[in-house]
Amino acid sequence: MKGNEGRKIVSVCGVKNSGKTTLLTRLVKELTKRGVKVAVIKHDGHDFICDIEGSDTDRLKKAGAYGTAIFSDYRIAVHKTGTKEKEKELFGMFPEADLIFLEGMKDSDYPKIEVIRKEVSDRPVSNPNGRFLIVTDRDLSEYGEEAAGFGDVEKIIGKILDTLR
Repeated sequence: MKGNEGRKIVSVCGVKNSGKTTLLTRLVKELTKRGVKVAVIKHDGHDFICDIEGSDTDRLKKAGAYGTAIFSDYRIAVHKTGTKEKEKELFGMFPEADLIFLEGMKDSDYPKIEVIRKEVSDRPVSNPNGRFLIVTDRDLSEYGEEAAGFGDVEKIIGKILDTLR
């Protein structure tokens, strides 16, 4: 289940507030403990603000720069006015990653885990192509495909590691 240029990509998708970020936080923490170098690319279907109001990069962006970058020995941040880039253009920013999670991208064909939480959804909404697991707090037999509970991190990690092989 490799994405762009042999990179290993797994999407974690679901409706808004289904628990995608909470699940990803657990998975990243556990995979990192196991020595897997993980990157996450989050899709935002709306818009977002990334510069701190009044910071140098914010001031430069407001002055008209179409892009800014800031870096130190420990981190980098790039803020560029989008030109309808897709996630594939971002994969190259993480050449050292063993695994890149995409948060979102439910309509894609990427290997994916769909998160379904009973308070906000009751059925899968993602493109079934590539979906290899549903993570839910509902009855696991409800979907007719492989499912795991939110607390079953070992099973979820096992399925993800299978995609790395």
